Amino acid sequence: MSLFKAREWWSTAVGNNEEFDQGCLCVANVDNSSNDQDKIIVGSYMGFLRIYNPHPIKPGDSMQPEDLLLEVQLRDPILQVEVGKFVSGTELLHLAVLHCKKLCVYAVSGSLGNIEHGNQFQLKRMYEHTLQRTAYNMTYGPFGGIKGRDLICIQSVDGMLMLFEQESYSFGRFLPGFLLPGPLTYSSRTDSFITISSCRQVESYKYEVLAFAKDAETQETEQQKLGSGKRLVVDWVLNIGEQALDICVISVNQLISSVFVLGERNFFCLKDNGQIRFIKKLDCSPSCFLPYAVSGTVVNTLIGNHNSILHIYQDVCLKWAAQLPHIPVAVRVGKLLNLRGMIVTLSDSGHLQCSYLGTDPSLFQAPKVEARDINYEEYDAEMNKLQKIIREARKIKDIVPKSEKNEDLSLGVTILSGLDSVSQATDSEVTAEVVPSTSIKIRVESRQLILIKLSVHVQSPLALTQDKFIFELEPYAPKTLLLSAFLKGNCPPADLEGSALASYSTPTGVPKVVQCKFRLPLQLVCFPAQPSKTASQKLTIDTNKLPISLVTLFPDFADQTEEDQLNALGFQLLAGSRVTLLASKTSQRYRIQSDYLEDLWLITKELTLRLEEHFRKQNCKDFACSFSGPIPLQEYFEIIDHHFELRLNAAKYEQLLSERAIQFRAIERRLLARFKDKTPAPLQHLDTLLEGTYRQVIALADAAEENQTNMFQAFTKLKSATQLVILLISLWQKLSADQVAILEAAFLPLTQDAQELGWEESVDAAVSHLLKTCLSKSSKDHALTLSNQLCIPKDTNRLKKHITVLYDRLAKGGHMSLNTDVDSQQTMIPQGGCATILESDLEERSASQDSPAMFTNHRQLMKQKTKSGFVKQ
Repeated sequence: MSLFKAREWWSTAVGNNEEFDQGCLCVANVDNSSNDQDKIIVGSYMGFLRIYNPHPIKPGDSMQPEDLLLEVQLRDPILQVEVGKFVSGTELLHLAVLHCKKLCVYAVSGSLGNIEHGNQFQLKRMYEHTLQRTAYNMTYGPFGGIKGRDLICIQSVDGMLMLFEQESYSFGRFLPGFLLPGPLTYSSRTDSFITISSCRQVESYKYEVLAFAKDAETQETEQQKLGSGKRLVVDWVLNIGEQALDICVISVNQLISSVFVLGERNFFCLKDNGQIRFIKKLDCSPSCFLPYAVSGTVVNTLIGNHNSILHIYQDVCLKWAAQLPHIPVAVRVGKLLNLRGMIVTLSDSGHLQCSYLGTDPSLFQAPKVEARDINYEEYDAEMNKLQKIIREARKIKDIVPKSEKNEDLSLGVTILSGLDSVSQATDSEVTAEVVPSTSIKIRVESRQLILIKLSVHVQSPLALTQDKFIFELEPYAPKTLLLSAFLKGNCPPADLEGSALASYSTPTGVPKVVQCKFRLPLQLVCFPAQPSKTASQKLTIDTNKLPISLVTLFPDFADQTEEDQLNALGFQLLAGSRVTLLASKTSQRYRIQSDYLEDLWLITKELTLRLEEHFRKQNCKDFACSFSGPIPLQEYFEIIDHHFELRLNAAKYEQLLSERAIQFRAIERRLLARFKDKTPAPLQHLDTLLEGTYRQVIALADAAEENQTNMFQAFTKLKSATQLVILLISLWQKLSADQVAILEAAFLPLTQDAQELGWEESVDAAVSHLLKTCLSKSSKDHALTLSNQLCIPKDTNRLKKHITVLYDRLAKGGHMSLNTDVDSQQTMIPQGGCATILESDLEERSASQDSPAMFTNHRQLMKQKTKSGFVKQ
């Protein structure tokens, strides 16, 4: 809101239930009075033409009856009114009124009255033109450099410029590439018409080019383009990237003129050759504008917006802002009652106001405040209290505000038990006969009326029947949504977890987000099968409790009547191999085995989750799983090598495709040159070469697409194997939740694999950073060179060596921590990225060179204490 208001000088309500637009207002000396006083001409869409001459006794007075000079109802709606020298043989000003199918020019004259009613004004029609096409707007000026009179140019709805030389019709031309009409103006300095096309371009057409172009009584067709005559060519074009509301040309002198364009979001000032002088971004949506010359080369611009504020700019500098009582659709400046610079505004409902800029002096005087003594002790006590609150606030590291107990929105996700009786899977790539699906029920409830955008996400290759919802929620009226999840890709997923995210805005405009996570059932990706006795990959999970029957742990996969399933259970993955789960009869161990390492992940994770849930229900708090090793790093490295090989193949296919595309375009240019040649020449087997190159491009594109599919499947398998290795390491070393989070952040940095930034270089940088910070062994690790860029490596030897060193340091008691207090004891690390570790620094060092600040070997520490006498008894 503006600080100042436009000072009302005179105002009135024009008509009753009438509509107005930017062309319905004009301020000029239409009656050619000797005192050179402007009159206000207003035309409405209802066909009423009114002329006002305001004479308020004091500023702010309402309209007097004698202020309305003339009121005439014409038959047709009035689109635009203009005042100019439109009648031949005289240089007096006349009024041009544009209707949909007609252009009329009138003379306004007044006669002195002999009675108390005052002077009388009459409207005399000088001539009219009947239009063959529906008019949109018009402009006028001395076309062709003519002096002493103005010609009129009307733009029709279908894009034709009709030019009238006063009483006679001159010619008409269609604008090329026309779709919708736009603002139109005339530049006298360059003798050209400037308009805004529907392509959001400012286009300029010379009057001379329009005059000498071929006649256009109908829109240009292909046959007319090939016919005789000169085509209409644009002088210059400028793309402004948005639709324009109005356009105006201001000529400061004979040498300088500027084109002002009012866009939907910006205000443009152009030179008369199309070059940009300046652009001003507007804060509010504009409704109208008026540039006008003040003095010398200074041009001011009035811009009204939909916030009922009138801005006054001098170039791009805001000089004044005034509040209006209405939204203006047209604004003009004129001389009224010997007052220059009076601002006239008109709203779309007919609120006509004459106003000026300024302020009224404030008569309010602040009362004197009684003097009182300052109590410094109270001020000191209040200051100490505030400083204590500030110190306590600084100690809190969590800057995220805590959620309130009573949230505005509650979101709950329920996985319905069992699979769908009729599968909802669509477009699945799985080769199984039936692809199962499970139903997900989402319940949303709000305490307020809000618009909710809900998105549900599961990790690929899992898919949903619908993942986005937009709906309005009534207060305390819960809404339930049903959707189904299924396996779409032809490979096992790396995770069964999903999330539902609801975003909304409170009535006060504060955006909020509510998230709810869920886990899909294992039945969605596998089904029961006979256990397999042989397998190449085997893992053994130890527990500290007696083994539980597999029928109890997996009731949805085991048959209660078969006793063989008490200790052995088989899982057949829909897009993978068979996984066997064995429970020991004598020891507290579980074995998971399969032919592929990545297929063990889902069953191993499900086993640990169900064991924890089983003992949690029995209120057993000391249950723990462990893994005695070894970690299958060699098989893990094979999966990494396979994924990296596919990435290299993708780069090769991309390079070959680029080369063949360049060759294909070169052959096309040669063939086009031969075909365009007037003297036919032999093709010299260029057509055969073109066909062969085309086949190579298609074959390479198919191979690249197939490689991309394989790379996606390999990346999914790599994520599964990575999560399995992290789980085994956490069980092996009894890692805390924070340490597991550090490993997951280092080994799973990407949710999607890309050619520009892949998994290998990202993990290598993260593992290198861990090895030189929280898992460093000596100060030499802190002086290593940092890598500023991440790019695809030549091979995976470096990455595998870093992972091996990480494994060895964890095996020797290495502790991972991102605590700032511990990091402050290390040497400061330069900025710029993650560090790389030199190959010579990867060798194990002796115990005397170890630095126990971040890497603690408990056995060596006990030996050192014993030798020094601290523990020796």
